[in-house]
Amino acid sequence: MGRVIGRWFITAVPVVLVVSMLTFILASFVPGDPARAILGASAPPEQVEALRQQLGLDQPLPQRYWDWLVAALQGDLGRSIQTRGSVATELAGRVDVTISLIGFGLIIITLVGVTLGLVSAIKGGWLGRVVDVASLAGLAVPGFWLGLVLVAAFAVAIPIFPATGFVRLSDSPGGWAASMALPVITLALTGTAGLAKQTRSSVMDELGKDYVRMLRARGVSQRRIILLHVCRNAGAPIVTVIGLLFIGLVGGAVLLETVFVLPGLGSLTVAATRAHDIPVILGVTLILSIVVVTVNLAVEISYALLNPKVRA
Repeated sequence: MGRVIGRWFITAVPVVLVVSMLTFILASFVPGDPARAILGASAPPEQVEALRQQLGLDQPLPQRYWDWLVAALQGDLGRSIQTRGSVATELAGRVDVTISLIGFGLIIITLVGVTLGLVSAIKGGWLGRVVDVASLAGLAVPGFWLGLVLVAAFAVAIPIFPATGFVRLSDSPGGWAASMALPVITLALTGTAGLAKQTRSSVMDELGKDYVRMLRARGVSQRRIILLHVCRNAGAPIVTVIGLLFIGLVGGAVLLETVFVLPGLGSLTVAATRAHDIPVILGVTLILSIVVVTVNLAVEISYALLNPKVRA
C-alpha cells in the first residue's frame, strides 16, 4: 500500500504543477485587459497603467507565475483582481456547493448504477436491453439540456422543486435538499446508465469464466459466488469507470451551476474568466486538480484492495 501511495505522490505533484502552469499561460492569453475592465473603457491610459503596476500585471509572465507559485506553497492564493478580496476566502465560500453537488451525484450514480448493472447481468432478459438503450441515451443527451427539461417538468409544470437558487444547509436543511435535488438528479441521470452498462458487462464476463463453473460444481451457492468472487474480480473496471465519471462530473457541474444558478466553483470560474481574473482561475484550477488526483489515489487504493497482485 505504501508503494501505491508513493507512486501516486510522484505523479500527482508534477500533474498539479503542469496544470496550474498551463492554466496560467492560457488565461494570460485571453483577450482583454483586467485593469481596463476594472476602470472602464473611458479611463485614461495613465490610470490604467498605474493600476496594472499595482496589480503586478506589468511583470513578465514567468515572474508572475513564480510569485504566485511561491505564495501558493505557503497557503496564500493571492487576491482577486476584480474584487480585491482573498481568493482563498472566495473559494471557501463556494467549494462546499460544488463538492456537495458532485459528491451526492456520484453516490447516487454508484448505488443505482452498480445495483442495476448487477441485477441485469444476473437476470438478463428485458432488463439487460433496457440498460443497453439507457446507456446510449445517457451518452447522447447533454446534461444542461436534461437539466432544463427537469426544470420545466418539476419546477414549472409541477412546482415541486425550485428552478434556481441555493439555500445553505445551516440556514434550512429542507431548503438545501430542495435546491440541490434537480442538479443532483441531472448529474445522476447522465452517468448512471453508463456505469450500469459497464457493471453488467464486467459481471457477465466473470460469470462465464471457469472458476465460476468450478464453484457451482462444488455446490457453492449463487449468492456467495457473486458476492465473494464475481463482484471482487469485476470490481477493477467498475472502479475505473467511477473514477472517470467523477472527473466528468467536475465539468458537468460547471454547466449545471450556471443552469441552476448555484454559487459554486463553476459559476465563479465563468465570472472570473469573463473578468480575466487570473488568481481566481488559478485557485479554482488548483482545488479541482487536487480533488482529481486524490480521486485517482482512491482508485489506486481500490485496485490494491481488490487485487492482491497490485499490492505485490
